[in-house]
Amino acid sequence: MQQITLKGRVIVEGRCKAEALVSTKPISFLGGVDPNNGKIIMKNHDLYGKCVKDKVLCFPHGHGSTVGSYVLYSLARKHLGPKAIINQTADPVVVVGAIIADVPMIDRIDIKQIKTGDTVEVDAHNGLVKVLKNVES
Repeated sequence: MQQITLKGRVIVEGRCKAEALVSTKPISFLGGVDPNNGKIIMKNHDLYGKCVKDKVLCFPHGHGSTVGSYVLYSLARKHLGPKAIINQTADPVVVVGAIIADVPMIDRIDIKQIKTGDTVEVDAHNGLVKVLKNVES
C-alpha cells in the first residue's frame, strides 16, 4: 500500500474515508446527475453510468445552473450523494450545494494524482487528502 498526502483549501469542513470516483471533465449536477439514483447521465462523460453515492467525488470543477446546488442537496437528503468532493477549482454552484448538503469539500488539489478506486481519507478541517493506492507486485 502506497500513500500520498495532498494539501488543499478547505471549502466545507468534515471528514470521511471512501472510494474515489475521479473524472477529468467538469460535472453539472443539474442535468448531469440523475437526482433519483445518483448516476452520471451526461452523454460522452467519462463517468457516464457511474454512481456518486458514498464516493469521494473528484473532478476539475463544476458548471451549469445554480439549480445544481439544490440537486446536490437533494442527493444528500436521499442518501445518494457523495461522501466528499475534491476539486481543482471550486465553482460557486458546487460550493453552495456542498454547504447546504453538508458535504466535506476541498479544492486546489491535483486530482490527476487520484484514480478511481483509490481509497481516500478526506480531512476537510486541515485541507488534507490522503490517497491510499494499492501497489501491484
